[in-house]
Amino acid sequence: MKTTIELPDALLRDAKAAAMSRRTTFAALVAHALERELRSARPSGVGAIVTDEDGMPCLPARGVRVTSSLVKRLMDEEGV
Repeated sequence: MKTTIELPDALLRDAKAAAMSRRTTFAALVAHALERELRSARPSGVGAIVTDEDGMPCLPARGVRVTSSLVKRLMDEEGV
């Protein structure tokens, strides 16, 4: 679906440059950004994994970024 939106000139320039550097289209960049924004605005269930502003999963109780080293450390602590 097509739509028209007004954006500040600087934001449009930055978004187009970001799309080019990511080798994607401006439309795809906007769609992805909207999906992330809408997904983060939904209330999450108790214990659900949430994402930070970069889309990285976080432990909801602490807001800690989940990394492979964190998972390995937690698994080592549990003896898994």
